[in-house]
Amino acid sequence: MSSDNTTDNETGGFAKGDQEKREVGLPLCKPVSENSTASDKFLQVELELNVHLGRLVFGEPVHYIYNPLEYAWDTHHCYVKKYCHGGQSVLFLGMNPGPFGMAQTGVPFGEVSSVRDWLKITGEVGHPADEHPKRRITGLACTQSEVSGARFWGFFRKLCGEPAVFFRHCFVHNLCPLIFMAASGKNLTPPELPAGEREALLALCDTALCQAVEALGVTMVIGVGKVAEQRARRALSAAGIKVRVEGIMHPSPRNPLANKGWEGVAKAKLAELGVLSLLSNT
Repeated sequence: MSSDNTTDNETGGFAKGDQEKREVGLPLCKPVSENSTASDKFLQVELELNVHLGRLVFGEPVHYIYNPLEYAWDTHHCYVKKYCHGGQSVLFLGMNPGPFGMAQTGVPFGEVSSVRDWLKITGEVGHPADEHPKRRITGLACTQSEVSGARFWGFFRKLCGEPAVFFRHCFVHNLCPLIFMAASGKNLTPPELPAGEREALLALCDTALCQAVEALGVTMVIGVGKVAEQRARRALSAAGIKVRVEGIMHPSPRNPLANKGWEGVAKAKLAELGVLSLLSNT
């Protein structure tokens, strides 16, 4: 949505047609064959979700919407093709991008140094059609660290040593790919959106989550934070998809408990869930 509150039809703004996708290098949706890899199926789910999300219209307090699955498709594609494969049993699920994480890198919890230096993700990052002057996208050159992402990937780096150890059994995804901002540049999470718009958004994201879980064949979804956990449990249960849904504390600095020692809490919870043993590099 543009900052002057005009609608998408008036600006040609958030929704993107096939021609515009070709211009920005985004592949078009196409049928996936039975022989497609898990990463191909997963990417196709995301592309189809993008089409549906592009038809939504948001009013106040939303003035800016960034979709890194469009302007950061190059780095996101690199992440998925490199680390999403058949046989992974655990899906860590975040809610939506942060302004200095996935919004910059196209990777969930994508704090720049973790993405660039540990995950070794490469690629070009473009710009959203309408950029807030205080929230510029600088991609892998971004110098501001996202605390949640630094805590999340820093924890698994200490635990696993190498990315291959983590991704042997696990993958990381966000329920919603969009980041919302107020006119001031303040980050707005999906729970802060007006009820009708929020439910229209999350209904699409719920459907895509169910499709992604089936495409990946995971047996456990771990919501990072209560909102992601509750949303996943409701969506997967309603769809009749038999997977275990659990949760761990969100590493956000807004969470006082996380600031007192998120790594210890996360490690204890993963041990309780039987996931910690999957993350050993021995």
